[in-house]
Amino acid sequence: MAASASAGISISWRMGVGMFNQVHGQDGGMAMKRGLSVMLLAATLVMSGCGYNTIQTQDEAVKASWSEVLNQYQRRADLIPNLVNTVKGFAAQEEKILLGVTEARARVGSIQATPELVNDAEAMKKFQAAQGELGSALQR
Repeated sequence: MAASASAGISISWRMGVGMFNQVHGQDGGMAMKRGLSVMLLAATLVMSGCGYNTIQTQDEAVKASWSEVLNQYQRRADLIPNLVNTVKGFAAQEEKILLGVTEARARVGSIQATPELVNDAEAMKKFQAAQGELGSALQR
């Protein structure tokens, strides 16, 4: 560990001496410039591609997510006509049942259960038929 620490100090000392020589116009400045330009070129190459692939990957992920949203909207829009037709069918059925119940109640209400009705067999059959229609209309 001591050897690497001393090597680090030696390198930084050399760089300091090289900088001193370069500033004061002494020999060794050309090698320092070449080394600095190589390091600058390497740093530029490394940093130029930094993040581009990440940006592209994230852009594709956003596009894929947005297409999922659009697919869900389209699926929901396609289901609306089916829902409307189903509701119309149930509304027609409910209307038919309501009319049947209303008519059956009207028929039962029009026949009064009087003592004469009990003695008249034909009137009693009509009353019982009206009661049966009301019961079947309510069972739907």
